[in-house]
Amino acid sequence: MDKEFLSEIKKYSILCVEDEDGIRKRLINILAYYFDDIYEANSGQKGFKIYKEYKPNIIFTDIQMNDGDGIELIKKIRKDDIQTKIVVLTAYSSEEYLFDLINLNIDHYILKPFNATKLKDVLKKILREKLDSVLEIYPEVFLTLSSRELRFKEEVITIRKREKDFLLLLFENKNNCVTLYSQIEEVVWENSEMTTSALKTFIRELRKKLPIDIIVNVPQEGYTFKYK
Repeated sequence: MDKEFLSEIKKYSILCVEDEDGIRKRLINILAYYFDDIYEANSGQKGFKIYKEYKPNIIFTDIQMNDGDGIELIKKIRKDDIQTKIVVLTAYSSEEYLFDLINLNIDHYILKPFNATKLKDVLKKILREKLDSVLEIYPEVFLTLSSRELRFKEEVITIRKREKDFLLLLFENKNNCVTLYSQIEEVVWENSEMTTSALKTFIRELRKKLPIDIIVNVPQEGYTFKYK
């Protein structure tokens, strides 16, 4: 299970927002065991800039910080984004305080002081939630991550892992409009080399499976979903 967990969780990127340097460095040192792509910020304002630029899959954030607090950061993210997993690091454990956090649509919280075991437990929950997700990737087109199925109205289509990873990549980058070839090779082909011919064949075969035509090629750049 641990090997499978490490393999799956490494696909995601993470942002750590914490104004206390010692705590942030300790957090990053632990998370470096699980993630290759880790971003860091020492304030909510800087954290939001990094979020807008890199769109990490998971965010760990403190609540009370200088130069823009974590609550404002979460509110700004949740205004347009309910997919990114947000974990709050807090020293407060009162029921009223935790209820307020839930109203911010956070996914998990960790009480300080944290340790490696607490972090791993939360990461496993996040991974399980992501794998069990059913995403509406396009109007009336639903992607079930755990079973690698597409549903369109009453039709169910089974897809391969690489096809699932590609559709998920397009979905996660839908606001950026374009997924670059380099991203496709890194995320979908993983450690294998992707040729232009192999990618074209892959897209052609995937289009045949899809119940409706939703993939658009952007010349010289990559692929995206059609505008709704």
